[in-house]
Amino acid sequence: MESTQRESERDRLAAERDRLAAELAAERERTALLADASDELLASLNLERCMDVTARLAARHLAEAAVVVVPRSGRGYPVAACGPGGRVDHRVLMSDPAEVEGLADAMRGFPPAPHRWIDPREAPGWITGIVPAPPAAILVIALPGHGVPAGALVLLRRSGPEAFSAGEELTIRLFAGRAGAALSAARLYAEQAAITATLMRELLPPRTHELDGVELAARYRPSGDEDLVGGDFYDVYPAGAEDSEAESLVVLGDVCGKGLEAAVLTGKIRNTFRALLPMADDHRRVLELLNGMLLHGESTRFVTLVLVSARRQGAQVRLRLTSAGHAPPLIVRADGTVETAATRGSLIGVLEEIDSTTAEETLDPGDACLLYTDGITEASGGPLGDEEFGEERLRAELARCGGMPPEALVERVHMLAAEWVGAGGHDDMAVIAITAPGRSRIGVAGGRGRLTI
Repeated sequence: MESTQRESERDRLAAERDRLAAELAAERERTALLADASDELLASLNLERCMDVTARLAARHLAEAAVVVVPRSGRGYPVAACGPGGRVDHRVLMSDPAEVEGLADAMRGFPPAPHRWIDPREAPGWITGIVPAPPAAILVIALPGHGVPAGALVLLRRSGPEAFSAGEELTIRLFAGRAGAALSAARLYAEQAAITATLMRELLPPRTHELDGVELAARYRPSGDEDLVGGDFYDVYPAGAEDSEAESLVVLGDVCGKGLEAAVLTGKIRNTFRALLPMADDHRRVLELLNGMLLHGESTRFVTLVLVSARRQGAQVRLRLTSAGHAPPLIVRADGTVETAATRGSLIGVLEEIDSTTAEETLDPGDACLLYTDGITEASGGPLGDEEFGEERLRAELARCGGMPPEALVERVHMLAAEWVGAGGHDDMAVIAITAPGRSRIGVAGGRGRLTI
């Protein structure tokens, strides 16, 4: 009797050990899966890659096939499907997710929807088609996101029991939580990146082009290597084609400060200029209105500006130039003579009353007008590492650039400042060259080697 009891106890203990060992193995397997899922899902903020990883891991460890459906993007719902072979196919679902029982609720995100078993015979072909034979069980489970709906996961088992065990369902829920967090983060990043790109298009300097026979080129370099925009800006407004006497307007400015806050104010100033274009022939009036806008705004930053109105007249280009607290433009004659435009003015956004003087210049063929921000002249570096590039050095270099086409001229100035700074920090840099087309161009900096074309 006692022997039978001891054997029964041994059998019970052995069974308990086997059960605990199985639970431990299952827990280790679950932990390894969740760790792998976290590593792979968090390795990228790309939505399509996160969908790919979710479908592939789910098909490999949780079922024999898996489908990931995320909220609508454009015309349809992005879908990633992985079959038994491990290949993930991406497509766009054009039909209504509500056609699949529980799928629409799972994708809604809030309130949390419980997982839903669906009859494989009623599942649409875009789900059942990823397995070679009709599945035995299909589970629809929500992918809980943070802040936004993340989507839904559909698991297919083509053989075995028609349901998942309690342990399997626990693993699925934990996996869905990690996948949902990664997918929602990727979706939020994609949406923010799209918004940023849209806003950035409005802040980025425009492409330059010929303005009714007036040649133009520009270069821009923000202060941070990772930045796309900053406090320096320029804009180009072509003259109306219907008016032969109309002038094109070129604006170069420098907002106090740098970085994102300066870039935001830059965008406001550029939008204001667009609204003031009908009165662009009156530089002083435009500056007064802009000054009022800045004084009555929330920002305490000020801005320096140069306005240039340009019009082609025969072989020459007539310019009207107005500086508002900005370094006056430099006129680079074809023979290398460098002159300073006789314009001056007060800062914009500081005083109620502004002062400005407009200068008139004429560019003969080969002459150029150079506009630049203080990021060029105040570039700190050189042999000692702390010397400013300075206006005197800039003028000396420009004397070797007479007759250069605008693209070469701005590239030369930008390169000189960049070389002077080296690897050190610098302010935003912006340069614009306006030239009257000439019959000859200098092929070599320094005035040597004229080629007539």
